[in-house]
Amino acid sequence: MNPVKSFKALTPELWILAGGKGGMLAKMFQMGYPVPEGFIVLPAAFQGEELTEKAWSEIQVHLETIRKKHEGALFAVRSSALGEDSTQASFAGEFATVLNVKTDQEIKEAIYTVFRSRQAERVKVYSSVQGLAQSEQMAVVIQLMVAPEMSGVLFTADPITGNLAQMIGNYVHGLGEQLVSGEANAANFKLSRPKGKYEGPEEFKKYAAKLYQYAVRLEREMGRPQDIEWAVAKGKIYLLQARPITTLTVGNLGTYEINESLAGDDLWVNTNVGEAIPDVVTPLTWSMLRDLDAKSSILPNYYLWSGNICGRIYSNIGQRLAAITALYGSAKLGLKLLGKVFGQLPEGLTIPVYPLSRLDTIKVMIPHVKCYLRNMRAVSKNMAQFLADTPEWCRRMKEKIRSIDTKEELLTLWKQELEPYTTKAWWGLLVGGSKAVIALTLGKKLAKLVGTEEANTLLSNLRGNSTLASLGPVVGISRVLQGEMSRAKYFQQFGHRGPHEFELSIPDPAEEENWLERQVAEAKASGIDVEVLLKQQRAQYEAAWERFVARFPKKVKWLEKQIAKASEAARLREAARSEFTRVFRVIRTFALKAGALTGYGEDIFFLYISEVEELLSGGDDKVKFIPARKENYEKFKALPPFPTIIRGRFNPFEWAKDPQRRMDFYDSTVPTVTASDAETLKGFAGAAGRVEGVVRILATPEEGEKLQPGEILVATTTNVGWTPLFPRAAAIITDVGAPLSHAAIVARELGIPAVVGCGNATLRLKTGDKVFVDGGQGIVRIQ
Repeated sequence: MNPVKSFKALTPELWILAGGKGGMLAKMFQMGYPVPEGFIVLPAAFQGEELTEKAWSEIQVHLETIRKKHEGALFAVRSSALGEDSTQASFAGEFATVLNVKTDQEIKEAIYTVFRSRQAERVKVYSSVQGLAQSEQMAVVIQLMVAPEMSGVLFTADPITGNLAQMIGNYVHGLGEQLVSGEANAANFKLSRPKGKYEGPEEFKKYAAKLYQYAVRLEREMGRPQDIEWAVAKGKIYLLQARPITTLTVGNLGTYEINESLAGDDLWVNTNVGEAIPDVVTPLTWSMLRDLDAKSSILPNYYLWSGNICGRIYSNIGQRLAAITALYGSAKLGLKLLGKVFGQLPEGLTIPVYPLSRLDTIKVMIPHVKCYLRNMRAVSKNMAQFLADTPEWCRRMKEKIRSIDTKEELLTLWKQELEPYTTKAWWGLLVGGSKAVIALTLGKKLAKLVGTEEANTLLSNLRGNSTLASLGPVVGISRVLQGEMSRAKYFQQFGHRGPHEFELSIPDPAEEENWLERQVAEAKASGIDVEVLLKQQRAQYEAAWERFVARFPKKVKWLEKQIAKASEAARLREAARSEFTRVFRVIRTFALKAGALTGYGEDIFFLYISEVEELLSGGDDKVKFIPARKENYEKFKALPPFPTIIRGRFNPFEWAKDPQRRMDFYDSTVPTVTASDAETLKGFAGAAGRVEGVVRILATPEEGEKLQPGEILVATTTNVGWTPLFPRAAAIITDVGAPLSHAAIVARELGIPAVVGCGNATLRLKTGDKVFVDGGQGIVRIQ
């Protein structure tokens, strides 16, 4: 391999060897940006501490080529370590730089000065802090110097807040080293999106538009906010360097110190995913969710099911809101559309600005939307067959996995059968979820006719004459208690459903020897008959139906058709969720087998799925990260649940120390406002009904034995795994949730009043408090 490459000749497979700076300069040069020409001395050019004769000869050839075009050329010699100017670390000022060198001998001495600076003590300390083992491998960049009238930097986002509304820059006259070192006072300027409006000194105004164009393009092509070094020479803008803004990083994937809210100014919500996935997730679980989420995303960096804030799952709806605003020109429309699914945003919460134009959004979305619709159509056609086949497929797949004796066999099974079927089940889950809009739309229409409470009652019998999948576990326990269902049959149908069903490291009920016995015993001790609750709820529904018939006789046929559609959609949605969960739990069986075959046991859950594949193929270089990942996982678990809505960069460790912290929302762009201590909590109308009672706060469903019949259950969130407790509760109140959350549906079907998505209920209330719950209006009054 030629150990010296010009910016023009550096091929993609060599970018990593060229280091962060060299690779980026070559990319920009090849993409047509105004980068002064130059070349890169790759690590292979050195034997120990010395340049090889071949490398030095090639360097001289490149120097002469540039000199022929630029008489009297001066050169800059800079470092380009493999970890330099990366998303994790910039190494700013850590390595040596030599400027304005001219002769071959001066350049040779400069190369050695830069190359040997990798051994400096400050570099070793910085590398250790950043956890970068490869930082001492270095390439060297040799680049034509330009004689600048001005030199500066431009951040395409605020490096402190991540705000994208304005680009922030500054400059000095002459060389930029004065700016970096702080030797000269800089002039400041701003470029405001979306058109690059300039605010700053008059002397730079004529260059501002061109710099803005380069910055917008570079940010778009690199896929993240950039820190750009630039210069003006002879009336022309040059780009001298670009790197990701290192303060806007998600953290360290190696050690699982991941907080995606730190990457920019985004809007995160866990209204729905927080109910489905309430646990701090392990690296394996998160990597599976991220891989599946990425396959169905229609926008870059838009993750509905896998946003990771210190192990807790959030949806980044800011990207989706920005796309809707760009396409339709109205943020209000976006808020209205997203509000139907995620709930209305609280008053006072500010909305982040994103650099999306209508044309760019369409260009980005079209290929993703085509793929999305193609997969949705394909799965929809065979949905009924998929739902029918999946239980037996999962049973056979588990048997296959348990019978495997070699790592090679297990990897082949994963690649050829389990992974493809999991992807198919994921699309089935999305098909089912898309049906939620039917009940939402019908609920809105009914509320206008008969009011919110009556509308909820009319939609409280979507199971019809069958049982919704989310209602199955609680009804199943009742049938086991009555002797109508065997324990084996219960586990066959519902053993995969539980409060932690999305966290692969946690056993499901079918794996716990005494789980069903405890549930049956607690149900028996409560003296509450689930079938009686269902009959009572059915009577409430029929009474509401008769009232509707009396008031709107001409709309009866319309409502019959609409409820039939909503019922079918609800059954499909719940069944799709149940069968996806069944398939997802098979991955736990696969992971445990991988742990057994490789000797890493349950530590396997602290590897990403790509790393598990590597491990099964014989590569074990990632297992060194397991101890650090386990330590960070435990740190995350020790934190309290996070706010439902997060705007901007969020540090949960600092937030947890605040005695006035709020659970409903966090906005980093405005001062914290203490939550109201009013005697009324407001949430979503989950299930109609009014009741007074005594509060019982539970942190987990495993504390369920504390809940006494007739108490009001208050929790951060509930999911299908909590539903066996519901018959004992007089009402249900949650911090997190939405009208069509699975727990709200079960509460409606059982006729138990519920107010979901209150935000601060677990902070405002305590066990023993007396409250009045109005589930139809979504109100809780503290008495």
